[in-house]
Amino acid sequence: MKEYLKVIDIRWADLDPNFHLRHSVYYDYGAFCRVCFLEEHGLSNATMQQLNIGPILFREEAVFRKEVRLGDKLIINLKLLKARKDFSRWTIKHEIIKNENVLATVITVDGAWMNTVQRRLATPEQLVTKAFEEMPKDDLFEWI
Repeated sequence: MKEYLKVIDIRWADLDPNFHLRHSVYYDYGAFCRVCFLEEHGLSNATMQQLNIGPILFREEAVFRKEVRLGDKLIINLKLLKARKDFSRWTIKHEIIKNENVLATVITVDGAWMNTVQRRLATPEQLVTKAFEEMPKDDLFEWI
């Protein structure tokens, strides 16, 4: 897959008292994009429950470049930045683009898979591996 994009609608509730996007909403947008990708690639909540696995985050970071305000048109993408060969650990980068060509924010998350019964890190099932193989890779992608 060359690229994965989701259109974001800014809601009034997403704003802070300065009338721009509240900082925590950026992380919500990143999670929305990742969950949509997983669901579209066969990893719905129900499927992950059946497999007793779920994604967890170790680190989540946003670098804010341009202010986002109500009325801006937003698109968020998803790119795999780093991964182990078995996709048990990974780094995903999101870019929030406003008004078609302005980089507003870069969100980077480091994560892994957890066995939800044992509550321990897990090596993912083949369905997870297949989804991550289809994830767009960043130009700086590297195996770890």
